[in-house]
Amino acid sequence: MENQLLIYNTLSRKKEPFIPLYPERVGLYVCGPTVYGDPHLGHARPAITFDILFRYLNHLGYKVRYVRNITDVGHLVNDADAGEDKIAQKARLENLEPMEVVQYYLNRYHRAMDALNVLPPSIEPHASGHIIEQIQLVKEILEKGYAYESEGSVYFDVEKYNREYRYGVLSGRNIDDMLNTTRELEGQDDKRHAVDFALWKKASPEHIMRWPSPWSDGFQGWHLECTAMSKKYLSETFDIHGGGMDLIFPHHECEIAQSVASTGHEAVRYWMHNNMITVNGQKMGKSLGNFINLEEFFTGNHRLLTQAYSPMTIRFFILQAHYRSTVDFSNEALQASGKGLARLLEAYDTIGRIVPQAADPAVSIAELQQKCFEAMNDDLNTPIVIACLFEAARIVHSALAGNISLSAEQLSDLKSLFDLFLFDLSGIKNEAKANNTSYDSFAKAIDMLLQIRQQAKQNKDWATSDKIRNELTALGFDIKDTKDGFEWKLN
Repeated sequence: MENQLLIYNTLSRKKEPFIPLYPERVGLYVCGPTVYGDPHLGHARPAITFDILFRYLNHLGYKVRYVRNITDVGHLVNDADAGEDKIAQKARLENLEPMEVVQYYLNRYHRAMDALNVLPPSIEPHASGHIIEQIQLVKEILEKGYAYESEGSVYFDVEKYNREYRYGVLSGRNIDDMLNTTRELEGQDDKRHAVDFALWKKASPEHIMRWPSPWSDGFQGWHLECTAMSKKYLSETFDIHGGGMDLIFPHHECEIAQSVASTGHEAVRYWMHNNMITVNGQKMGKSLGNFINLEEFFTGNHRLLTQAYSPMTIRFFILQAHYRSTVDFSNEALQASGKGLARLLEAYDTIGRIVPQAADPAVSIAELQQKCFEAMNDDLNTPIVIACLFEAARIVHSALAGNISLSAEQLSDLKSLFDLFLFDLSGIKNEAKANNTSYDSFAKAIDMLLQIRQQAKQNKDWATSDKIRNELTALGFDIKDTKDGFEWKLN
């Protein structure tokens, strides 16, 4: 392994050396989507963030079990313990079965993740498929005395838990102030305190999604699924739990409380959270009219978009900021990302056209590679990695212009640098090549035409030389003569 991976642990609020619970194995759990609507930029950021982590841990030689859940029941409107289930509400509005809604939007989520080149997790469990495990977890918390039954529902007793442990350890919130609040919540009169949260909810007569339990026909609380499924697939203690910062409270705080109450110890060793995406400085939301889903980005079909943006442009845009920093969307920012990515891909494609010469001792590809590893080990600092790749692109263009000379070994090292850090670890793919299976043949045909033009120039056949250049230019090709021959790109 190259150096030591440091991870910012939200729990300790500092970077810590990553030392897995078991040598050579890593357990990773990430909160996935509630599938009742189209995936949007807010879904893309955690998916890409933890895709980078997954890729890098695999590169370091770990065997990673990556679990990303699908919430298909129990997530109520406003993320509270009262109201209608988000999926059931969507099903009622569209006159569909709830699982019909789930499958439709899950298919769309998967297609969007594939477009963004997000690797699939090792396991993708559904909340509705683990009701038995969640009922068992409720029983365990009740037996330990940290929950109470009320009118067919079961609630977590935060006050009792807070006396023996600390509720608020992850978010840093002062729970004593919350416990002293006398505000009653409509529809939650069966709670002892407003801060208590549901482990099991008795279903109202009109509630479609329900299961039998020892307490009532009902459904699990939203926070319960992740605790139950991470325990099932990653054991009582595992390495990393990830998600967006918006989940720190109450979702992840409640997960910690459930784990400690049922087992006597915390389950997660490293908590990782990505920051939010804003739109022109504002939080993205449907009520603000600035909500843009991924399909709209890919097609450009939204009033706030001046053009369509490719999935790789979106991915590159997200990776240009550190995952713990806020990312602000604007058309200008995405356009700049698209141009920057095109420059890197063009530099990579150009490496093979550079004629090897004597090595330039001032050029150290090994030093660039080391900087990239140091950046990845520093809490996945992808902006520094990208900066190093732009430096590599500058070296390529300098060699092409004849300002420096590169040996065959240096050219090979440059290609390896792009292969590892742009493609393998950053997950960028060349969409032009990926979407056109005949690209290589097409590129070779252009190379052949330009070689004919070069031969015509050597023979002083200017008519043929100019005809090839002019006609390729008219078709949208940018042709440049270099000291070693030529380079081209399709605008």
